Amino acid sequence: MVSGVGRQRTSGEVCSAFTGARCHPGAAPATVPPIHAARGASVQPEPADERNVLGGPLEPCGVDPVTGFYRDGHCTSGPEDLGSHTVCSVVSAEFLALQRELGNDLVTPRPEYGFPGLKPGDRWCVVAIRWLQAYQAGTATGVVLAATNARALDIVPLEALRQHAVDVPDDVSGLE
Repeated sequence: MVSGVGRQRTSGEVCSAFTGARCHPGAAPATVPPIHAARGASVQPEPADERNVLGGPLEPCGVDPVTGFYRDGHCTSGPEDLGSHTVCSVVSAEFLALQRELGNDLVTPRPEYGFPGLKPGDRWCVVAIRWLQAYQAGTATGVVLAATNARALDIVPLEALRQHAVDVPDDVSGLE
């Protein structure tokens, strides 16, 4: 593990749908968007079509545990992602504690959803407003800019994300 970047394995394990944000509590296979699983419809955007906050292609956020609203490992977002799970965070103990206080328990395992619970160092696509709340409270997590969806900028200022960046892109001109 590189210090500050978080752990990410490529185990290939599939996780059921669960975010802890109460926006789509039903379990569904990772290949089907949770909200549309019951209807059989899929409107999941392709990660290749999504852009990151630096303007480049959206890179993977995490696969252990599998993250993202669509459980595709990316902070991909579509119209049914009402929570905007767009900030790729390397979660910290302080962030997890604040989220629990706010009613968003990301620590407790939920086996019925295939959710193992998060630990400090895990990468997770967090709800943009939750990240902003943590930023305002002084407990913001590290952010992987290349894996943070540009849609996060509708809620979180780029400068706030840059202040907590744990990745450094090849082209740093966008960070000046």
